[in-house]
Amino acid sequence: MAPNEADRAATRRRRQLWAGVLALVGLVLLVIGLTVADGVAAWVEVVVAIPLLVASYVVQYLARRETVYQHDERR
Repeated sequence: MAPNEADRAATRRRRQLWAGVLALVGLVLLVIGLTVADGVAAWVEVVVAIPLLVASYVVQYLARRETVYQHDERR
């Protein structure tokens, strides 16, 4: 594995890790906001959870795109 490929793999793993952390925090906030929290706190948690979940999706998409299109760059 070339150094450039090793760097790409490390970056991809790091992005996947961050996507997982963002998704986990977003889902926890969403569940708490929809079930346990009451009033304004519930709305704040839900409003914060939605951008976290969207950010998780975007980070995961970018990491996957690097993996899928990596072979096309070599052509």
